[in-house]
Amino acid sequence: MTVASYILGIVSALIVLGVVIESLRRHHLRERHAVWWLFAGIVALVLGVFPDVLGWAAGLVGVTVPTNLVFFLSIAVLFLVSIQHSGELTELESETRTLAESVALQDLRIRELERSLAEAIDGPHARGSASARNSADATAGAKRDARRNQ
Repeated sequence: MTVASYILGIVSALIVLGVVIESLRRHHLRERHAVWWLFAGIVALVLGVFPDVLGWAAGLVGVTVPTNLVFFLSIAVLFLVSIQHSGELTELESETRTLAESVALQDLRIRELERSLAEAIDGPHARGSASARNSADATAGAKRDARRNQ
């Protein structure tokens, strides 16, 4: 291993750790998302400082080429991050559906309350004028929607 590749490995690992820690500090990255990236950065730093550890670990696992172990570990970390994000995405979709249903129910309740309030204000003797007003409002709303869609 040349000195340049040795230094490149250490500097790259330090950059990864620095970016992850700075993202955590600025709240661009949550702790549970940073765990795998911190793990990868620390492993890369250890392998950069002690390159013989990679050969030892490859021999321990039975991998002939130590670089293949690095690729395997990198793919494993990316796979775990992907699974973690998929699980969180599933939770968010469920929450979004629940919130959309709740908003639809709230809208329905508001419309019903507005209608009963209008009927209470107008009284039973003004039902005809209220329905005429509702019809005029519906017509105006339809015209407004038609203009927006053009």
